[in-house]
Amino acid sequence: MLRVALTGGIATGKSHVLRYLAARGVPTIDADVLAREVVAPGTAALQAIVARFGRGVLEASGALNRRALADRVFADADARRALEAIIHPAVYAAIGDWLARLDAAGRDLVAVADIPLLYETGHEGDFDRVIVTRCDPAQQIARLQARDGLSEAEARARLAAQWPVEEKAARAHYVIDTNGPVADTDRQVDAVLVQLKEERPPGPKDQE
Repeated sequence: MLRVALTGGIATGKSHVLRYLAARGVPTIDADVLAREVVAPGTAALQAIVARFGRGVLEASGALNRRALADRVFADADARRALEAIIHPAVYAAIGDWLARLDAAGRDLVAVADIPLLYETGHEGDFDRVIVTRCDPAQQIARLQARDGLSEAEARARLAAQWPVEEKAARAHYVIDTNGPVADTDRQVDAVLVQLKEERPPGPKDQE
């Protein structure tokens, strides 16, 4: 089974591509969803977050206030790294378990994990292939403002917290350009999926 990571800049269309792949029958998993699950009330990760950032990042119910936490970490690089050190190991462990189960079942040729900070966390080597979604930075900012109700300054801060999308695209095996209509994005995904299904995962001799 070919292990594929899907990544790219924020608001470059990763979620759409992941949904489209799932609709085409490809097993998929979303690191953002896992990141929410690993900080659910009662988890060790949430306890560690409260210990680091204080109870001000909690809702009255005891659940994590993601907006309050985001406001803290996007304004402070050290705080962001501290948060990532808590969440990322749990997320990657969950992805590894999921891939191992699929591999053992032996039913699928390709499995795709959506991991926004793949390159930033240095985990690209965990995967056989990497797909990057990209669009122009102006598009990213406009999409972020429309999607999350952010000011332009807040949107730019989100972009600055990640690697430039062109740097990610330069390292990828496949690039999906999402500047155009959705139908154009979908055609690119179909073409990449055909190629992925024709590839084979590296065997023991390839890894020597």
